[in-house]
Amino acid sequence: METRMTLVPVEKPEPVNFILGQTHFIKSVEDIHETLVAAVPGIKFGLAFCEASGKCLVRWSGTDPAMTDLARRNAQAIGAGHSFIVFLGEGFYPINVLNALKMVPEVCRIFCATANPTQVLVVETNQGRGIAGVVDGASPKGVEGEEDIAWRKEFLRKIGYKVG
Repeated sequence: METRMTLVPVEKPEPVNFILGQTHFIKSVEDIHETLVAAVPGIKFGLAFCEASGKCLVRWSGTDPAMTDLARRNAQAIGAGHSFIVFLGEGFYPINVLNALKMVPEVCRIFCATANPTQVLVVETNQGRGIAGVVDGASPKGVEGEEDIAWRKEFLRKIGYKVG
């Protein structure tokens, strides 16, 4: 049995956030869609799911054609059974949907939720493909100092995620 590792870059515009996860059932497409629209009314997103049995199709849904197309293309490139990817339209963020998404009964795990440049480490065997992990953004360049702490606290308040 031959095993091969591949790095698949997630292709997306810089400001766009996405969530990459694993689920276990074709029903996930509709359940994730319903969960996202219930969590954030008016949300713009695209979702794609790699079916791991039967026809083995990339199943998809969404409320935004551009995000849906992005999801389908990236799901095909990753090609790992039972993986899913959700792209959120500009102005929508994982922090607003992540807990609801984790509560979908079919969702097994979340690999990442980010806007950073991301590479997906894919393992391929004679059976198929699976996600071994992700490289999300860059490595740390140091430890924050007092000035960095002050910037972080000010930034979080400026964008409305902290008060006071």
